[in-house]
Amino acid sequence: MIDILLVEDEEKLGRIVADSLRAKSFRVRHCIDGMQAWKSFQLSKPDIVILDIMMPKMDGFALAEHIREYDKAVPILFLTARSSVTDVLKGYDLGGNDYLRKPFHIEELIARVISLVKMCNKYNPTDHIVIGKYVLNPAKQILSFGEQHIPLSFRESELLRRLVERRNTVIPRKEILFEFWDGEQMSAGRSLDVFVSRLRKYLKEDPDISIVNVRHVGYQMRIQ
Repeated sequence: MIDILLVEDEEKLGRIVADSLRAKSFRVRHCIDGMQAWKSFQLSKPDIVILDIMMPKMDGFALAEHIREYDKAVPILFLTARSSVTDVLKGYDLGGNDYLRKPFHIEELIARVISLVKMCNKYNPTDHIVIGKYVLNPAKQILSFGEQHIPLSFRESELLRRLVERRNTVIPRKEILFEFWDGEQMSAGRSLDVFVSRLRKYLKEDPDISIVNVRHVGYQMRIQ
């Protein structure tokens, strides 16, 4: 599944864009300011960045500069109301791969995103992930064990996918909280523990799978 970092300070628009992309089987992290987005990028590099320009704390141009110093290849799509030729040229000069002006049609945005990720040979909306004796369908949020099919919430499905992708590696709690709970440390920490307990219950039929709590560090999925 493709991981998208969406940086949009208009929360309502951000939710609409994020939900539309998720409906197309993309995984989306939504940040509402440039500084939060930069921290998110450093914690877990996405496959593509959709970037507004006019944002608090760090504008999109400054964020693009930081990203390009850190990573020369990740596709950047500017999504902004700043539509002058000067702004467009600056976006490309800073390493942007595409530039879409607001207002826009969501179908056009999705088409441009798919085009960018296809260039990276990563787009496959029908991916299934084998987890021991289980199979996860992230697009449908279904975990299957033989003829048994377990419906998952979006967060359960994405957390499980991330644990599998990083199997046998400890993922820091702060990274998971930042990515899935927008960095909220207190109540989200307890919620994370509950989600992990649910995943353990779902996976209990395969004794070769375990999700280990590494005290004061994070979680690790082990598959023998």
